[in-house]
Amino acid sequence: MWIITEIGDVRWLVLLSIVLLIIRRTRRVGLVMLLSLVAGTIGAGYLKGYVIDNPRPELEFLGSELPYEIAQDTFVLGTNGSFPSGHATRAAVIALLAGYALSNRFPRGRYLIWIFPVLESLSRVYVLQHYPMDVIGGTIFGTTLAAIIGNKLKMYKYFEKSKA
Repeated sequence: MWIITEIGDVRWLVLLSIVLLIIRRTRRVGLVMLLSLVAGTIGAGYLKGYVIDNPRPELEFLGSELPYEIAQDTFVLGTNGSFPSGHATRAAVIALLAGYALSNRFPRGRYLIWIFPVLESLSRVYVLQHYPMDVIGGTIFGTTLAAIIGNKLKMYKYFEKSKA
């Protein structure tokens, strides 16, 4: 489970969006994904540190020993809050935007991509970094944020078929 929780770290997802930004055919998706990831990370960090300030679970992990310490996702603003989960926010952003981008070519893929946020959320609860409501709130926050940014940047125009 620690591998899944580390995939949701900001470094890997920003790297994915930069790769999509470099490729000419996926440039708009990469731009919207990058902006949504940055806004989601900063927004979740601000909410969890200065608005809600819900403490993290203080339980001892009794599962198999992890290869290294799990990184917390609040390094952006230097806080240690719990609600909403930044990993769940970023996973929901990726799922919503990638699902929308895949919807024309792979109609079933847009539903399968939502396995990632579910696994990410379960892994954050499993490694005792968040409570279940933290990851639910992070998923709602990430979905809302990606929908707003994607709509404002007119991502839907990129996927319209030409009428000529």
